[in-house]
Amino acid sequence: MHPQVRWLLRCQFGVTLAAALAAGLALGVDAAISAGLGGGIAIASALAYAWRALRPTGTAAADAKKAFNAQLAGEGYKFAVTLLLFALVFKSYAQLVALPLFLAYVATIVVYWMALLRQR
Repeated sequence: MHPQVRWLLRCQFGVTLAAALAAGLALGVDAAISAGLGGGIAIASALAYAWRALRPTGTAAADAKKAFNAQLAGEGYKFAVTLLLFALVFKSYAQLVALPLFLAYVATIVVYWMALLRQR
């Protein structure tokens, strides 16, 4: 796995842990679990993107059109995983606390965006 992807996932995991801890202290166990699930959804979508968009394609990796298509496919995987996991969480976790779920998801996604600004 690329070092920047590992760095991103570590940062996202840290933000998810902090959000779950804060939600747990403020609102209880169900809020902590909900925040953990929200961050987990963001992490899973980042993994789906990295798996699809960044996998090596041999000598075709230098081909701009194939690289662009790989990025588009990665975004599609990321979107699909996000929708699927949100649906699964809402359907299966009756004690869900929506605010911590969404706040942790957004905070973890912000880490993803900030990674774009990080220098190698």
